Amino acid sequence: MTTLNTLLKHFLSLTLIALSSSALAENPIVKLETSEGDITVVLFADKSPKTVENFLAHVDEGFYENTIFHRIIDNFMVQGGGFDVDLKQKKTERTVVNESKNRVHNDRGTLAMARTSDPDSAGSQFFINQRNNPRLDWTPFKPGYTVFGEVITGMRIVDFMASTPTGNAVGKTDKGQMPLQNVPLDPIVLLRVTRTSP
Repeated sequence: MTTLNTLLKHFLSLTLIALSSSALAENPIVKLETSEGDITVVLFADKSPKTVENFLAHVDEGFYENTIFHRIIDNFMVQGGGFDVDLKQKKTERTVVNESKNRVHNDRGTLAMARTSDPDSAGSQFFINQRNNPRLDWTPFKPGYTVFGEVITGMRIVDFMASTPTGNAVGKTDKGQMPLQNVPLDPIVLLRVTRTSP
């Protein structure tokens, strides 16, 4: 009986390890190479599948190469993925349905999609929460901002980025000029984003 119990415990242990490995395998890891240092992020494909699919499509197209973090507010968040180094807005043809009901919170170190007042308007722009931002979460009364990943290493880079001096600037779009606020005075460049696991 003792041998049987031992075998059962061993079997259950192996099963749990296999399930954990499977769950990890479903959540890709990407590296954000910035002009301030590298940030490694795990993406929550299990919790925000459409958002992760959309983000990785932009990654695989090289969309994020030489874009900037164009909106930075200390003790709040750093936002990028929408403008190049000349402050020209990059066009993306795809948007993604809002997945903020996934029960993943806008806590410090998480990545979330930026959007307009239309909940399903998120395209390429994302932000990294520098602090816990519960007001950005979904509630029964309003849609939130979809969290789709979390920083594994590099939060000190995010904190350093958040401390940069900012000011107003003018962005360029296909429709003309766009006033921008909280733009770093010295550009912080997102050199590239690459997958480090499938």
